[in-house]
Amino acid sequence: MVKKKGGKKFNFWLLVICLVVVYAVAFLGSLFTAPNTSTDWYNSIRPSITPPNWVFPVVWNILFLLIGISLYLSLHHSGNSTLRKFVVFSFGINLFLNLVWSILYFGLHSPLAAFFDLILLWVSILLMIRVSWK
Repeated sequence: MVKKKGGKKFNFWLLVICLVVVYAVAFLGSLFTAPNTSTDWYNSIRPSITPPNWVFPVVWNILFLLIGISLYLSLHHSGNSTLRKFVVFSFGINLFLNLVWSILYFGLHSPLAAFFDLILLWVSILLMIRVSWK
């Protein structure tokens, strides 16, 4: 741990654990996504303005990195155990819903179910913001 001037110590291992958890969920989601992005079903519903395929892994890696860092910062700065549990719960729900979206949309080919999951995802994002806000 490296002590930050005037603040808490930087916890390298907590950051690593947060990133590993987030990227593990991302990997599980990719198991449903990657094999289904070139199927006839997906190609039939894919809009013509969709960015090239190489854009998605770049953007998602940046997003998952930021989610992992946000999880770390929220845990690192949450003082009491009740708040820490709520941080873990809110981020856990968000990661779970991210995974479920990939399963619903790409695995089960159900855009409608994925849409309802997306609504829940937005609620979980608002919850994460609320929990992380100082």
